[in-house]
Amino acid sequence: MLENAGVPFAVQVADVDEDALKTPGVDPAELAVELARAKALAVSRHDPEAWVLGADQTLAFDGGLVSKAPTLAAARARLSAMRGRSHHLHSGAALAHKGQIVWSGLDTAEMKVRAFSDAFLDAYLTAEGEGLLACVGSYRLEGMGAQLFDAVRGDYFTVLGLPLWPVLTELRRSGVIGS
Repeated sequence: MLENAGVPFAVQVADVDEDALKTPGVDPAELAVELARAKALAVSRHDPEAWVLGADQTLAFDGGLVSKAPTLAAARARLSAMRGRSHHLHSGAALAHKGQIVWSGLDTAEMKVRAFSDAFLDAYLTAEGEGLLACVGSYRLEGMGAQLFDAVRGDYFTVLGLPLWPVLTELRRSGVIGS
């Protein structure tokens, strides 16, 4: 997304224990921002002069936090449970500089899953394969996963995993990119 928006960047993996932040009863929206902040700080501490963007996404469904499915069978069960129901994707982002968080933000999208058939679900899982295990909802809206939904209320970029508009606004405000 950043590349397509013309924002130069380099990727550095943050060494963050995400499971340690996923405490029982944690609010999924707050967790998305906390994970983004932890990732931005972890990288910023190694390179304090860099402007570091951390981001993460959580999924809230049926009153709780949903993690990535470990197997395609688990992905199938999750998608079956979400059939005909709504869930929320929370995309958090944080900007760090000189080892300090200078901004953080959150955006949420409501996803209405349609009442798809078992035959469609089987075809979808076969077509998409184990790549779905890297997606918190076991779907990719930018691909065949778009067919799983009746409606999406919220920003497309938020669904993809980054609240892009607020991030770009903050990068401009901070002088990281031109205004």
